[in-house]
Amino acid sequence: MSADLRFAKYRLPSGLGLHVAEQGPEDGRAVLMLHGYSDSWVSYSRILPLLPTDWHVIMPDQRGHGDSDRPMDGYAPADLAGDAIQLMDLLGIAEAALVGHSMGSFIARTVAAQAPERVERLVLVGSAATARNAVTQDLLREVEALDDPVGGDFVRAFQASTIHRPVPAAFFERVVAESLKLPARVWQAALSALLAADPAPDLARIRCPVLILGGDQDGVFSQEEQKHLATRIPGAILKISPEIGHDPQWEAPDEVALDLHAFLQGPNDLTGILNQAD
Repeated sequence: MSADLRFAKYRLPSGLGLHVAEQGPEDGRAVLMLHGYSDSWVSYSRILPLLPTDWHVIMPDQRGHGDSDRPMDGYAPADLAGDAIQLMDLLGIAEAALVGHSMGSFIARTVAAQAPERVERLVLVGSAATARNAVTQDLLREVEALDDPVGGDFVRAFQASTIHRPVPAAFFERVVAESLKLPARVWQAALSALLAADPAPDLARIRCPVLILGGDQDGVFSQEEQKHLATRIPGAILKISPEIGHDPQWEAPDEVALDLHAFLQGPNDLTGILNQAD
């Protein structure tokens, strides 16, 4: 783990308290990373030591998740996108590159659509044009039956179902521990709001360069769904990696870090990604 990693609890103008992990100089290239459903900043911990030291990497625990506040409502993608924009305002960040994984990819897309002048580049990891499919609807039915305390067996099975390539045991247990912080009502509110949202208008409004990273063994969003997403965003670069599941940044951190570096450095450095992209 980076020696520069630091943590703070920021109070947004809305009153919401967001727990945030940061790495790198505050005047460095701003890269805002938004985690997936039931996760936290820990979702990006395997790639942190591999990123350029002059990037200012900001990783909030989104509302209801990790060590952030857990309000009774406000879990729609538009609400979480509003939190991200308020956090950028609070930190004095006029423009950032956004990286979003799974649920976080839908939030990042919403930020790019609502405030295009604030997003210079967009990276969508483990994503699709819509979050609603047979897999996520089955998950919602399971989640709607949850009571507190949420069982460790359910959380462990859920997180294991998203992985194809094995990850270190200690990291996986950390991920499970972070997900166990969520009460049943947040599991339910976050997923139901995500599946109820219509992402089509946001996709049409994205104007910045976009990189889509996925795996051919993704058990949540199929290759076909990932490819369909790429057709909905003009100019998007799609890279689907072999033998990778829904969590590329967990399963192949070296590869993801290289792709992020190449994409965020500018159009002259995209050859490596384009040569591997589907």
